[in-house]
Amino acid sequence: QVQLVESGGGLVQAGGSLRLSCAASGNIFSGNVMGWYRQAPGKQRELVASITSGGNTNYADSVKGRFTISRDNAKNTVYLQMNGLKPEDTAVYYCNVRGISPLTRQTYAYWGQGTQVTVSS
Repeated sequence: QVQLVESGGGLVQAGGSLRLSCAASGNIFSGNVMGWYRQAPGKQRELVASITSGGNTNYADSVKGRFTISRDNAKNTVYLQMNGLKPEDTAVYYCNVRGISPLTRQTYAYWGQGTQVTVSS
């Protein structure tokens, strides 16, 4: 059983910073992609940033230059450093890990429970 435990959300003023963490436990195979998604009220869930086990990153245009994703493979943990936060960054942020099982060759994807980030103007 895979568990993703997120932490670090909260309330911050515009221009402030927050750091999200997500620790994965269970059968997380190497070669996976870890990422952060967010969902604002009335909107679809969208990708914020992702990072491969090799360190290649991908960002949504709306967060480029403000957010930084990183990971610690030894700890199966992914981080999202969010600087210069804006009210439009307000959303529930979800951690995600996905990959292909070397045992079954099936794709897998797991989600965290979500953490609220609220940015006041």
